[in-house]
Amino acid sequence: MAGIPNNPGGTNFAGTDRLPPDEAGQQLANFIGRHRRLLVLTGAGISTDSGIPAYRDERGVWKNPPPVQHQDFMGSEEARRRYWGRSLLGWPLLSTSQPSAGHHHLAEIEQRGHLELLVTQNVDRLHQRAGTRQVLDLHGRADEVVCMGCGARSERQRIHDHSAAMNPSFLQHQAGAAPDGDAQLELDFSKFLVIDCEHCGGILKPDVVFFGDNVPRDRVDVALRALQQSDALLVVGSSLMVYSGFRFCRHAHAWGKPIAALTLGRTRADDLLDLKLNASIGETLQVLLEQM
Repeated sequence: MAGIPNNPGGTNFAGTDRLPPDEAGQQLANFIGRHRRLLVLTGAGISTDSGIPAYRDERGVWKNPPPVQHQDFMGSEEARRRYWGRSLLGWPLLSTSQPSAGHHHLAEIEQRGHLELLVTQNVDRLHQRAGTRQVLDLHGRADEVVCMGCGARSERQRIHDHSAAMNPSFLQHQAGAAPDGDAQLELDFSKFLVIDCEHCGGILKPDVVFFGDNVPRDRVDVALRALQQSDALLVVGSSLMVYSGFRFCRHAHAWGKPIAALTLGRTRADDLLDLKLNASIGETLQVLLEQM
């Protein structure tokens, strides 16, 4: 079975059979053989093998209700109580997760000289833990907290420990894991005590770009410069449904840069792709390294 070709008709690939890793890895090796310097864009699919759930299924549809919106978080104390209350149970999973085989394989691809820059939409810092050095955290990092008033920064774990000490009754609850340190927990959060900035009393927020907020322009500019210097764009584990990632496919297409995607299910950029590999990420990248 061949890799999924460029798709001007916009066919939904969610039901397409998965490509065997041996074949997908060989096709990706051929792609990199022709385009040796890559900008790699990763999404939630690279971290699911680390136990971190993805936001969307293989059709690109939300698996759970959409996460907190930036304006709601900033404008509603109730929204902040709910966010930090759920994070009390969700953060430990994110903070203790370990890099997957896919993370380590991408680090080796960098070591072999094929990576201009790795741009990740994830906030888990697993690429850095796996050893990749040239990483741009497009949506920020969940392990740090920033005051929206004075800009003071704190370690997320310190805020978590303080929050747990202030809200011991909430620790008795159990909840399923949700993406990016969230948890599947619905209850009355009206009694939850939210920590404010110790310096100015301002709102504390994880240093991540929430839905409805904008990625800082300087990060986008760094990524676009790296894309211009690259031979091709490789998307790994992203549906590209969020414009912050999809924009790089649009720019690559406009600049004549070939685009390959290794991800399960459909993407927003299916009609822009030169190579679509609906295959297991870790196993495919392992074969790729063996073939390179």
